[in-house]
Amino acid sequence: MSKKSFFAPTRRRFLAGGAALIGSPVLAQTEVAEEDPLRPAPEPEAPVIRNISSFRSIDWQPYFSNLKNGAILVDTRSRALHYWSADGGTYKLYPSSVPLTDELTRRGRTSVVRKVEGPSWSPTPNMLKRNPEWPTYIPPGPDNPLGTHALYLSWKYYRIHGTHDTRKIGRQSSNGCIGLYNEHISELFGMTKIGTQVLLI
Repeated sequence: MSKKSFFAPTRRRFLAGGAALIGSPVLAQTEVAEEDPLRPAPEPEAPVIRNISSFRSIDWQPYFSNLKNGAILVDTRSRALHYWSADGGTYKLYPSSVPLTDELTRRGRTSVVRKVEGPSWSPTPNMLKRNPEWPTYIPPGPDNPLGTHALYLSWKYYRIHGTHDTRKIGRQSSNGCIGLYNEHISELFGMTKIGTQVLLI
């Protein structure tokens, strides 16, 4: 049989081959396609770049004894913030940014002591030591690193806040605070109360 007649398509060969492929498992179809000498090699798939780490919904009971005033759990490992309302009827899960290093990360129990819409920002003394070129004060607005809303915690200098730089969410990118998308901190801001429990793990 000549090479030309072997590769020449015929209706019978096409129908028989199509029926065989339809009846084959998906894996077998892939193998047949890759072994077909007439089919060009598939283009390699581009790697998937994820800005937000994977996270899942969880229950509050392993972390809090009750939901008095509501509860916020920040999981710095999965880079997610969980919120439960005081009556347990509302649960929210938000991607977050977390501190750059373990040394900058504070863990443990605290609470919301102040809520500010349109916060201003001043770097801490340690931040200014590391970055002497930074301004000492930034008013509310699009250049403010706290975004549109901030929840101040009982730990000095620590906050849960928004950010105008959305590239930071899902990453180790802060100097100690927990950052959310502005639309998420706005929603969380509306649900939390002074005294809402906060746990960072």
